[in-house]
Amino acid sequence: MTTENNLSEKEENNISSGETHQEIVESTNSTEENTPEEESNHADEHLDTDISLDDALKEMERIINSATAGENFRQFNALKEKANHAIHDEIEDKKHEYTDAGNAIENFSFEHPSQSKLSALVHIYREKHDSFQKNQEEEQKKNLDHRQSLIDRLKNLYTNSEPGINLFKSIREIKEEWSKAGQVAKSEFKILNNNYFHHLNQFYQMLDLNKEFLEQEYSHNLEKRQHIIARARELENEPVVQKALNELQYLHKLWKEEAEPVAEEFREKTWDEFKEISNKIHERKSELSAALETEQTANLEKKNEIIAEIKKLSEPKDTTNHTYWQNSIKRVEELRSEFLKTGSVPRKLSNNNWNDFKSTLRIFNTNKNNYYKSLKGSQQENLDEKLKLIQTAKDNMLSEDWEIAVALFKKLQEDWKKIGHVPKSMTNKIWDDFREACNTFFNNYREKSNASTDNWKENYKQKKEILEELKTITDEEGSVEKIENIKSAWNNIGKVPRDKIAINSEFNKTLREKLKLNKINELELKEDGLSENQLTDKARKIKSQISDLEGEIVKLENNLAFFKKPSRDNPMLAETYNTIDNKKSHLETLKQNLHNIISGD
Repeated sequence: MTTENNLSEKEENNISSGETHQEIVESTNSTEENTPEEESNHADEHLDTDISLDDALKEMERIINSATAGENFRQFNALKEKANHAIHDEIEDKKHEYTDAGNAIENFSFEHPSQSKLSALVHIYREKHDSFQKNQEEEQKKNLDHRQSLIDRLKNLYTNSEPGINLFKSIREIKEEWSKAGQVAKSEFKILNNNYFHHLNQFYQMLDLNKEFLEQEYSHNLEKRQHIIARARELENEPVVQKALNELQYLHKLWKEEAEPVAEEFREKTWDEFKEISNKIHERKSELSAALETEQTANLEKKNEIIAEIKKLSEPKDTTNHTYWQNSIKRVEELRSEFLKTGSVPRKLSNNNWNDFKSTLRIFNTNKNNYYKSLKGSQQENLDEKLKLIQTAKDNMLSEDWEIAVALFKKLQEDWKKIGHVPKSMTNKIWDDFREACNTFFNNYREKSNASTDNWKENYKQKKEILEELKTITDEEGSVEKIENIKSAWNNIGKVPRDKIAINSEFNKTLREKLKLNKINELELKEDGLSENQLTDKARKIKSQISDLEGEIVKLENNLAFFKKPSRDNPMLAETYNTIDNKKSHLETLKQNLHNIISGD
């Protein structure tokens, strides 16, 4: 008695019309389920060759946290290779930047910030995969014992069957259990499977004495074959080619395990019909290739456009400046992200396209670095000019020739603003030196001037009147402007007698109450008449508040990152987003105020 399981390998391989179909035939020659590696083949084929490092690490983390982590070895390994490749490329970029800056390559040292995370993910996955493999081996051992017991039961049906046993029911139960039994080791399966079908054929030969049962069995299997053929015909019109190929693989598995044997006159006929349909479905693989080729060609065109734009930014026609290069750096980073997010390109052009992209980025970075190297000369000249201004300020900061010295210091401050950038490492130091000399002069000038002209009792009287006016302020329209005018008037009044100095605390307390009533921060007030010390103190307070606000904003945004989809549409997050927006608005106002103070506006 012959079945499709007894057909030659040559005939079965004739069904194949490509590599994918050969994998299907291998699968249908056994009752094993696909291994995790086989199931991920199609996903690996379409893995984005230009996936970004962050996306690769996120996907690796998702696999590790999934319930089936151990099964996805090929996919995880492919992502690991992509991540390693990306880290290597970024290190190479850093090395090029380091050497382009004139440094010796042997002194280069850089540890990628994502390397430790990648190593940790690989270590964790290795443990999970080892555990999965161990469980697989234990499960396969149990399945092997179970399948062997089914073979023993099958053998007993035709060697030691007792009178009254329902052979039809018994063989059905054995076949059903065999089809549901789990996978075993590949090294064991071929012998096990051949042994099973050997005893199954022996059983059917024994049934030659029971023609009625045999005809019933043939009819049942023929009906199954017809259902499989009918479903295969439907797959010819399945719009998703990959889905049709996957289901065809399952139909071949059913054919081998549950739809044989049949009567001699239907055996070759049904098999040839099923084989012909299979070949037609596999011929549709060209549709997959055509669609993929179209998509990859479009991706190649888009990536080439990105490379061309980076080249254009690298070689500007007009003279460049700091603003140009800062804007270009931002744009190139956007283009780089867009390039990495764009899908794969034709394989034969992939390496060239990637090398063009990396080469273009290096050229951009080299030209940018060369520009900033050229700035060092002019920055040094600016530094020398500002150092001369500082020396002039220090030489005259104790002068009391007010008519000449006041005009001199104002001129020094104007000249300071006109001089361009200096080396970044010196910016804060020279500014502090210059400001200290200017403050020393103006504080001395104000102190000497006030000592000779101020009438302290008259000052107290004026401040008392201004305080009473402040107490009458409400939150009606125009109140903020009134408060600003009152604060400026207060600043322009000199000292008061020592025993009346408490009026300053009372004024500040009342001012805070009125500011709170009008919902405005004291640092946002527009004030005139502030001394250098007062301006410096105000700038220091604004800087402190800016730092606090930035910390609060970062904390709130980090909290949002714990949500899977932190959308503004989420009612739970609406208040948080509003708080962030308000704080950012306040932050911009403070920065503008600080800028105005520093620039002297």
